[in-house]
Amino acid sequence: QVQLVESGGGLVQAGGSLELSCVVSGDIDIGSANAVVWARRAPGKERELVAISYTGASTNYDDSVKGRFTLTRDTAKNTVYLQMNRVTPEDTAVYMCGLFKDKWTWGQGTQVTVSS
Repeated sequence: QVQLVESGGGLVQAGGSLELSCVVSGDIDIGSANAVVWARRAPGKERELVAISYTGASTNYDDSVKGRFTLTRDTAKNTVYLQMNRVTPEDTAVYMCGLFKDKWTWGQGTQVTVSS
């Protein structure tokens, strides 16, 4: 049973930075997953993928965050991070992490609110 718990959300001013964390637990190492992702859902909008990291391959970013957000992994802590820089009010959303191995597993998400 794989579980993902996000943290690090909160209120931040436009232009600022924030780092989100996703701790993965269960009988799995993040390095053994096919992919880990960050996605977000803003009010009234569909969920969109923010970043996806294919294990042993490349990491891709949505155009809206490219150059500002960075997905990283800490295998020793079994944790995935999303570093968010130069945030804008349009980045306000619930951010959630996901993992694929045999099936998709998602966390509950953490709220990020960017003030203007």
